[in-house]
Amino acid sequence: MVKARKAAAGAYRRSWLHGAPPPRWVRVLPVLLLVGVGAVALTSSTPLDIGFLLGAVPPLAVLAYGPWATALLGAATIVLLTVPAFHLNRPGDTDLFTLGFVATLSIFVSFVRGRRDAQLDLERTVAETAQRAIVPEVSPRVGPVRCASLYRAAERGTLVGGDFFDVRAGPHGVRAVLGDVQGHGLSAVATVASVLGAFREAVLDDADAESVAARLDRRLVVDSARTEHAELFATAVLLDFAPHGREVRVLACGHPPPALLRGATVHALELDPGPPLGLGLADVMPGTARTVSLMPGDRLVLASDGVLEARDATGTFYPFVERLARMAGTAPDRLPDEIWADLIRFAPRIQDDVTLLILTFDGSGAP
Repeated sequence: MVKARKAAAGAYRRSWLHGAPPPRWVRVLPVLLLVGVGAVALTSSTPLDIGFLLGAVPPLAVLAYGPWATALLGAATIVLLTVPAFHLNRPGDTDLFTLGFVATLSIFVSFVRGRRDAQLDLERTVAETAQRAIVPEVSPRVGPVRCASLYRAAERGTLVGGDFFDVRAGPHGVRAVLGDVQGHGLSAVATVASVLGAFREAVLDDADAESVAARLDRRLVVDSARTEHAELFATAVLLDFAPHGREVRVLACGHPPPALLRGATVHALELDPGPPLGLGLADVMPGTARTVSLMPGDRLVLASDGVLEARDATGTFYPFVERLARMAGTAPDRLPDEIWADLIRFAPRIQDDVTLLILTFDGSGAP
C-alpha cells in the first residue's frame, strides 16, 4: 500500500551529513556555547581565560544558520569579549581582529552554503520525481487484489535501484511482476525503466504470463544489442490473476518463487522456473506456470534477492519462510515493515536492493 511504502521510506532518511536539514542540537549548539561562556564569566569573581571558546561560535553557526543569523551570532561573540562586565581576561586587538575575520569568513561561507543547498534541493527534487515516475507507488487495491509494498535501494540517496515491481489491471486480469535486473544502483535504472515499460504494454496486449515473459525477454535482448558487452538480464516472477474466479498463474524466470501465507501456515510455491529474462530463451525453453487456487485472505509474499540472500554475521542466510510464519497474524498493510524490521535485526549490513510485494486476494469486490 502507499502507506506502507511511505513508512518504509523513512528508514533510509538522509542524515544531516548527507544533505538533510541539521538536527536541533546542531542549531542550539552555538547559542548554548555563547550563553554558557557568558554565564560562567558573569558568575566568576576573577577574570577567566575562556574567551578563546567564542571563536567556535561563528563556524558552528555556519552548519545550521543563514548569513544574517551567522552575522548576529558573530557580533554577539565580539560584544561578549569587549564588555568589561564579563571579565574575559581583556582580549587584545589581535584577538578581536582574528575573531572578526573568522566571523566575516563564516558569513561568506554561510551564504555560499545556502546557495548550494538550494541548488541541491532542486536537483534532488527533480531526481526523485524522475525516479518515482519509473517505479511509482502501487495502488492499495488493484481489482480483487490488495497490495502492500516496500522498496529499499542499496545505493544511498536514491529511490530506485536494480529491483522492479508493479501491479496492473488489464483486459486479461490483474498482472503483477517483481524482479531484479543485473547490478544495482543508478547504473540499473535505465534497464528497470525499460523492463517496466514493456510489462505495462504486455498487461494490455498479451493473454498469459508466458507471453508477458517473452515480451520482457525480447525487450532486454534488444536493449543489450544496442550496447557492446551489455549482457543485460533480469530475474523475475510474474503473477497472472484470472479476471473471474479465484486462481492465479505464477511463472518464475530465474527468480525464487513467492511464499503463500494462508492463515497461520506459510510455504514457498513449488515452480518449474524458466531462464532469466534477457538471454533470448523465453520462447525456446519457457518455464511452466503453476496455477494456484486462492481463498479470500490468502497472501502472496514476493521478495527480491536483497531479502532472500541477506546474511547475518556468521554468513547464515535469512530464513525467509520460517520468519514469515511468525508474522502470520500481522495485518497485510503492516507486513512489509514487519519483515524489514526483522531483516535488519538479522542482517544489519544490507548491501543489495530490498523489495517486498504483498498481494492479498479479496474477492469481495471494490471497497
